[in-house]
Amino acid sequence: MISYRKVVGKMKPYVPGKPIDEVKRELGLDDVIKLASNENPLGCSSKAKQAVINSLDAPSLYPDGNCTVLRWALCEKLKINPDQLIFGAGSDELLGMIPQAFLEPGEEVLTCTPSFPRYASATQLMGGTFIELPLNNHTFDLEALANGVTPRTKIIFIANPNNPTGTIYTQEEQRAFLEKIPPHVLVVLDEAYYEYVDDSNYPDSLAMLSDFPNCIILRTFSKIYGLASLRVGYGISSPTIISALNRIRSPFNVNTAAQEAAYASLLDDPFVKESYELNQQVKQNLYQTLNQMGLSYIPSQGNFIMMDTGKPSQMMFEKLLQKGIITRPGFYFGMDTYLRVTLGTPAQMNRFIATLRELLER
Repeated sequence: MISYRKVVGKMKPYVPGKPIDEVKRELGLDDVIKLASNENPLGCSSKAKQAVINSLDAPSLYPDGNCTVLRWALCEKLKINPDQLIFGAGSDELLGMIPQAFLEPGEEVLTCTPSFPRYASATQLMGGTFIELPLNNHTFDLEALANGVTPRTKIIFIANPNNPTGTIYTQEEQRAFLEKIPPHVLVVLDEAYYEYVDDSNYPDSLAMLSDFPNCIILRTFSKIYGLASLRVGYGISSPTIISALNRIRSPFNVNTAAQEAAYASLLDDPFVKESYELNQQVKQNLYQTLNQMGLSYIPSQGNFIMMDTGKPSQMMFEKLLQKGIITRPGFYFGMDTYLRVTLGTPAQMNRFIATLRELLER
């Protein structure tokens, strides 16, 4: 029998939201909606769809390993230099690459919990010591993280907005925090949901990079751009950090269809605006409804809401599933009476609320 590394036996596999087809097959349902994985209910830009079709003209050719066209488009949009960018198969791949490039066995990685579970697995795989501090009012506790830095600390993972709580910290808080962090500690600013943020106090992380070259900002085309299945994300940092990551990056990690679709998405501002405005409308309507129902929730800056049903989350998840509605149970995050619900279309949310009312009244 082939043995695997001891650390692998201690790791927990990531559990994604259940796929629609799987639920249909398991439960014999014809009509299933997915409000579990924070996907864009509008899909993606029509320009991105056409770009994917066009990319199939040359499937025998390797992708552009440099993502040249997409790179220059982002450079123009973000006003940065080409050597400040790295691309991955989703920002998730970049989260895995960062400890591979920078973490020595036994060095410490800090974060707050609950947050994205990939921070833990990426650290553990490289033999790092993973340290989790509690959130403060459902938000990353920057003061506690700064105070938790030791001579062994190498990386700090921060999600802003945080997943699963949807909360943010401010521009002032981020700058004050970064000023306390030693320059040898890499700060990973995971901003997967930043396009959905409506709070004017949200940090302008790009503007801080020149002052804090030990930071890397991670963003993705999976959320508001609706390209989750194509897997394309990017990191922005100092040329030194980007160069180190490029040394371990797979040569053709972002496929051609993903590159073409991402580039086309950048050219379709009306689609992004429509997605943002729909999210805002649905979120405000859901707040009002939950207030009327007497259910508490965490106000969100993302495209999802954590709501407290007062019932065990596994039970509520299964009952909703029987009705063809996929959600994310809070027990995964240590928040057992909560459900994380992606903000869908008005019709999807009406169906969810009607079903939730029915279940709670029972």
